[in-house]
Amino acid sequence: MNDFDQALREFQLAQQAKREAAVWLGNFEAALASRDAARIGALFHEDSHWRDVLAFTWYMTPVSGRDGIAQRLAAEQARAAAHGFHLPRERRAPRRVTRLGIDSIEAIFEFSTAEGRGAGIVRLSTAGEGEAMKAWHLSTTLQSLTGHEEKIGANRPTGAAYSRNFGGDNWADMRRKAVAYADRDPAVLVIGAAQAGLAIAARLNQLGVDTLVVEKWPRIGDSWRKRYHSLALHNSIHINHLPYMPFPPTWPTYIPKDMLGNWFEFYADAMEINCWTDTEFVSGAWDEATKSWTARVRRGDGTERVLRPRHLVFANGVSSYPKIPELPGLSDFKGEVIHSEGFDSGAAWAGKKALILGTGSSANDIALDLHSHGVHTTLIQRGSTTVVSINPSARLNEAIWDEGGLLEDCDLIVSSATPPLTRKAYQAVVKRMVEFDKEMIEGLKGIGFKHDIGEDETGHQMKYYRRGGGYNLDAGSSALMIKGELGLLQFDTIECFTAGGALLKDGTNVPADLIVLATGYFPQQELVRRALGEEMLERIGPVWGIAPNGELNNMYKRTPQQGLWFIAGGLAQCRINSKYLALQIKAMELGKLGPL
Repeated sequence: MNDFDQALREFQLAQQAKREAAVWLGNFEAALASRDAARIGALFHEDSHWRDVLAFTWYMTPVSGRDGIAQRLAAEQARAAAHGFHLPRERRAPRRVTRLGIDSIEAIFEFSTAEGRGAGIVRLSTAGEGEAMKAWHLSTTLQSLTGHEEKIGANRPTGAAYSRNFGGDNWADMRRKAVAYADRDPAVLVIGAAQAGLAIAARLNQLGVDTLVVEKWPRIGDSWRKRYHSLALHNSIHINHLPYMPFPPTWPTYIPKDMLGNWFEFYADAMEINCWTDTEFVSGAWDEATKSWTARVRRGDGTERVLRPRHLVFANGVSSYPKIPELPGLSDFKGEVIHSEGFDSGAAWAGKKALILGTGSSANDIALDLHSHGVHTTLIQRGSTTVVSINPSARLNEAIWDEGGLLEDCDLIVSSATPPLTRKAYQAVVKRMVEFDKEMIEGLKGIGFKHDIGEDETGHQMKYYRRGGGYNLDAGSSALMIKGELGLLQFDTIECFTAGGALLKDGTNVPADLIVLATGYFPQQELVRRALGEEMLERIGPVWGIAPNGELNNMYKRTPQQGLWFIAGGLAQCRINSKYLALQIKAMELGKLGPL
């Protein structure tokens, strides 16, 4: 087939995909309008999946199975009044793809509801030759609230409030007054000014919700700057943009921590985010009578301020406080003991010996840093660890973004998957990862390293969602361990720690001048317990981890406590889910959405 024939064939297939998707959407809209579950169900395969994000259910709702989907859609349509389903010209056109081994037509569509504008994904396939296309996967998401759209693009502010305002406040004056909160309380108080806090604050700003961010560090971005000296992101730049402002195209694929910290500071200024740095959130209590929080914050000068926001958003990350285990004999150690959170650089330890308790990403990155400074370094493995090369294996999880197209289209596809589909996708990816990393994995097992690919063969990503750790995105430490340039000990071979290092059960002494505890962090529940109390912790339940329906516990959505929200995760997760969290808060402010 010559180039012309190939191009013609591709054009014909694209047109056919567009027609098939348009026909299905038309039939779907008519079936929805009838609210006939049988009619809706006829458009789906028996084994099908739907994930709704706010559009129909005002929640993050996964449903599996044709009958369950049809019944739920029919019931929710009474309130949602979804209509106007169409294929937008400005977004990715319907195309033929293979997803999870299924040859499909994948289409991005838009629609309207009683409350706003939505967008979604549908994947169609046939059960056999000549049969009609049916959906095996559908997602629906709310993208905006009618009359309260984001102030971006054509909807941007005119600037009339301060343009040529001779004798009055200019923009800088207005910003100083806005940040001071001398005459008002914020509607939303966000705790933490890293990717999660900045993303949700930026989103809320564009929806006109008065938001204050408090950050315990002296500067925005310090939560990254203060990490170990050699840290860089382990995933690539094109998936890590914050809302509204992509990174410059000149930036490196893997962003160094200080570069990222500086960008956060610049981003907060450019996005006009109200932030109090050097400010610690001390405590909060819900006032049922006023439907607001009594939140106490402590400034760097020791003064305290009581704020009364209607919403508290915890944006402190997946983890909270460093976890320091009780280890036999550790108190007798005469060298220095530090948690990985407090590690900066191995330069001061050149020529000395270090033990690192842990084999996760932080432990391995610290080991590389120490090794590069001439420190004789040994890692101590406590439990089985998933090890994945940053490139090429970890890059497989970026496949949707690697396909190109608008960032918002890629984000929509990524957020469309139901938990069962997510697990299947990770299982498929892990099989490829294991092949890519076969030599490394065999080498690690050969030196006694305990390796796994997750409890259900879903690899490091599901470990992250379930427990926030237990894996290493390998930057080169595995090769050094295999060659013997980095040592490896199993924790169960250690009798106890001693004044000079570690005593093994066989009587061997392992000397050390430094012990680094790369032992992770308490989950977010500990943060809630300390800041809001045991009663609140019992009321809301787990934060992060997998809920019974397969979604994350209490993340990005209403919790059992009115006005209490959580956002965490990597930059891509925060960018995607900040949109949906902000829409829920705005809807509650408008009286369109009540508590659970």
